[in-house]
Amino acid sequence: MNKINQPELTIFYDGGCPLCAIEMRHLKKRNQDGQLAFEDILADDFSVRYPSLDWQALNNRIHAMRSDGSLVVGLDATYQAWRLVGRGWLYAPLRWPLIRPVADWLYLKFARHRYTVSYWLTGQKRCAQCEVKKP
Repeated sequence: MNKINQPELTIFYDGGCPLCAIEMRHLKKRNQDGQLAFEDILADDFSVRYPSLDWQALNNRIHAMRSDGSLVVGLDATYQAWRLVGRGWLYAPLRWPLIRPVADWLYLKFARHRYTVSYWLTGQKRCAQCEVKKP
């Protein structure tokens, strides 16, 4: 946790995506030091609380905001989140120079079709608001 007790990274995720919610639950469970904060872009008051963020861009790819206000996007955001909870090694290979372009391309395909992929893997395309609060 940084000096003023703010999370190092705030993750903006799609609370209607079953796979996204599963990943957020896993991250929350490992977020013992409060390094991460979680924001569902489908929350009723999201655009009021984050008026400067482009909701459509957030919906197209996962985004995260560092404590300094800078944004990281896609697999970089995912890697940073897992790194902060001590599991960065799981995603580090996806950031290696030869693998990175292919991984980023595949991630964009996944993000575009995440509801279909969720259905294939979980039997559920969307949920009204997936539960992320519980580990």
